Amino acid sequence: MDGTKPAMESNAEETQEEGQESKGCFECCIKCLGGVPYASLVATILCFSGVALFCGCGHVALTGTLTMLENHFSRVTTDHATLAMVIQIFQYIIYGIASFFFVYAIILLAEGFYTTSAIKKELQSDFKTTVCGRCITAFFMFLTYILFLAFLAIFGFTAIPVFLFFNMWTTCAAMRSPDANITSPDSICVDVRQYGIIPWNATPGKACGATLGEICDTSEFYLSYHLYIVALAGAGATVIALIHYLMILAARTPPPTHKDKRSCPATTHLPLHTSAPPTLQHPFPPSVKNKNHLGHV
Repeated sequence: MDGTKPAMESNAEETQEEGQESKGCFECCIKCLGGVPYASLVATILCFSGVALFCGCGHVALTGTLTMLENHFSRVTTDHATLAMVIQIFQYIIYGIASFFFVYAIILLAEGFYTTSAIKKELQSDFKTTVCGRCITAFFMFLTYILFLAFLAIFGFTAIPVFLFFNMWTTCAAMRSPDANITSPDSICVDVRQYGIIPWNATPGKACGATLGEICDTSEFYLSYHLYIVALAGAGATVIALIHYLMILAARTPPPTHKDKRSCPATTHLPLHTSAPPTLQHPFPPSVKNKNHLGHV
């Protein structure tokens, strides 16, 4: 019996230690999860997804558009040389947008981890703000607002090719519809020159009838049209992510605070009345009061 007591005590101590370790791991996990800036994390995922869709789909759609124009609307290279150069510039801009937003979203996410209240209390004994922190937050707000305006313009610009391809697809669908009753399909044309994409002297510059139907059946048209739609959705997602970032940064901007009371010099509060309160005086002096009293007697 005596030999079993130390074994039982050792088992109880080990069980208690394992419980403390498991409890410590649970508290550590809860503390780590409490320090995650979920709003910044959601905005970063949305920003990554939107930029990836816009850049990837936009790059491939521009290449398909140039191939379609070269094969069906402008067979002379000099006629669309300017358009080819502009498309190449846009593709380089897409590379820069992808790289910049990848770095910028990571910076905003890191700033979100640092400014989370749970981690802020862990790093400092008291929740205080500095002039440097205010300037950094203001700079991020200004830059995010500029990027929001820029991507809003990109969103509107991306809607232009979607509109052009939609008109072309609608025309092809109307030609193939059995209810259209088109007597001369060759009279239905799509002239790309009227949109200013290629010059007026480009040959052939337009597609009519069966040629237009063949263009709508090509893989370049089908793929480019749907990729432009996805790129437009990606640009919209990026705009929403930037708005989300603006709300997060505005919520994290602390209001101006006063100096700490411990750093202020001690002040003595003087009472409002340093002298004794005044006594209520009678409107008549004592002598007059006595005379009046004696007269009544």
